[in-house]
Amino acid sequence: MTAEIDPFQLYGTRETEVLPQRLTAGRLAVDFKDGNLRTITYDGTEVLRAVSYLVRDRDWGTYAPRISDLKIDQGDDGFSVGYLARCAGPDDTDLEIRVHISAKTGGAVIFEAEATSQTGFETNRCGFCILHPIVGVAGTAVSVEHVDGRREDTRFPDLIEPWQPFKDMRAITHTVLPEVTAECRMEGDTFEMEDQRNWSDASYKTYVRPLALPWPYRIPAGQPVSQRIVLSFTDKRQTPSAPASVRPDGRAVTITGGSKRGMMPSIGLVITPEEAKATLEAPGILAEIGPQELLFHFDPNAGHNAMAFEAFGAIARLHAGTSTLEIALPCKRSPLAEAHEIATWMQAAGFKPDAVVISPSVDRQSTPPGSQWPACPPLEEVYAAARSAFPGVRLGGGMLSYFTELNRKRVPSEPLDFITHCTNPIVHAADDLSVMQTLEALPFITRSVRAIYGDKPYRIGPSTIPMRQNPYGSRTMDNPAGSCIPMANRDPRHNSRFAEAFALGYAVEVLDAGLECLTLSALTGPFGVIAGKDEPSPAGGKRPIFNTVARLARLAGSQWRECISSDPTAVLSFVAAPADGAPQMLLVNITATAQQVELGSFHLAEKRESGSLTLQPFAVRSIVLKD
Repeated sequence: MTAEIDPFQLYGTRETEVLPQRLTAGRLAVDFKDGNLRTITYDGTEVLRAVSYLVRDRDWGTYAPRISDLKIDQGDDGFSVGYLARCAGPDDTDLEIRVHISAKTGGAVIFEAEATSQTGFETNRCGFCILHPIVGVAGTAVSVEHVDGRREDTRFPDLIEPWQPFKDMRAITHTVLPEVTAECRMEGDTFEMEDQRNWSDASYKTYVRPLALPWPYRIPAGQPVSQRIVLSFTDKRQTPSAPASVRPDGRAVTITGGSKRGMMPSIGLVITPEEAKATLEAPGILAEIGPQELLFHFDPNAGHNAMAFEAFGAIARLHAGTSTLEIALPCKRSPLAEAHEIATWMQAAGFKPDAVVISPSVDRQSTPPGSQWPACPPLEEVYAAARSAFPGVRLGGGMLSYFTELNRKRVPSEPLDFITHCTNPIVHAADDLSVMQTLEALPFITRSVRAIYGDKPYRIGPSTIPMRQNPYGSRTMDNPAGSCIPMANRDPRHNSRFAEAFALGYAVEVLDAGLECLTLSALTGPFGVIAGKDEPSPAGGKRPIFNTVARLARLAGSQWRECISSDPTAVLSFVAAPADGAPQMLLVNITATAQQVELGSFHLAEKRESGSLTLQPFAVRSIVLKD
């Protein structure tokens, strides 16, 4: 991180993450952080994104164990790590995990753990998770050894698998570099893999304890649970050389022109009844952004009633663009009766949306493998009810939750005018690196949606860093301390330059999907572009994400051109050509370190000594180009 920049500007909090410790053993390098291994590389090529020992509660929240007796030994020929981790559960329950990690030059990485509870301990999952990266791995060959000794030669999924691609796993082997393979062997329980791109995680996750088994479950008092991961390499190269894919420190990221073209999507803002009053009090900010779409959320199960439409109508009259009503239909009565009741309230208030998105409320809850779908009327009946109650408006469907649920319960698209879903980057992990890495998964998500629904008009959002609802448990996590925790309904980074960069990076990664509309924020509240009165904010109440949302709204309908980054894990870019102005290149640094950028053969409108520039951490830059 650049020392001159206040951490609060970057992250919305001055409590910065502890930096990982790099450990090495010959050609192997790992980052040790919070008791686990991240960014495991061989000759500079990422082999595994992480090997972690995780403990989940009954809502799939992740415990943050208290680590003690930590001992790290980095020697000339390898390293070793040992520690004791403790989790405090509800009702004075406890769990203690003793961990040892080691690696020798030319040998394997061994990560072993033994968990013991003196009280008994309830958990949804306790044990290892192994993450394989997706870029350069998706669609490639892999060999899976099952618990019965049978070996399956197959491929990592290319399009996103709704269910587990591999089950009953004991080991998995894939190619890291030409003539270099890595085997990850998992001992102590049965493992299976899920395609974490469903949740926009940039990984395939192999985890302990099959989801078809009951959860939560209880670890009995006094009974140790032991597991071990062994990562080994086979290197058949005669003369191993330094990897060409590694960008040496100090070398600039180069941006070159690509061949893809398209039209920038409309930009939306989500409005809830809870934030309607605050939205009405900020008409100037709404006009300054100029979103093309307002997405009005309505959920009778959350107490929303006829009064919401009075405020919705007043807000819509301030807005020059179009509006969509998003309905979480309770389905406690017939869909027809409920839809007509909502339409009556809407008409009485004079609120006339241009489109309606409707979905049964229960479909927001995830249905994991092996579980029964909750009772729900057929979607064809729900969509027919909406057509009857809201004649003459466009009808959207899909999921009010995430792509995961849309992939697992694929809605009938024939009755619909457009498909929609959301994403959230803190479902499984909330550290800064994991959140930014979710951007890598977005092109896989949009390509998978196109494979299912073809050229059907397609919308995404609202997709924000904070989680607006939790399909995987009973609630989102309250976050009064303002920490970076999974499934939190507030996230400090939403108030910072991190969110500004994340939002633009998000827009870059979904450009190729041909979206009709992209919604990345609300106007006010914990998901808003302006902060509430009780929240820290810059002058004028505008959060940095305001800049990205307003910029994208101004560019809506423009032609965009692809830019190719030599390091898309650091800098992303595209060119937009608005009809009423000169083309401009948008650049975003999605890292916490300054990046040198070379603009190659692009013709800049301004005179510069060179085509290079420096992007500060999480900085966004616009550069005018010659026509």
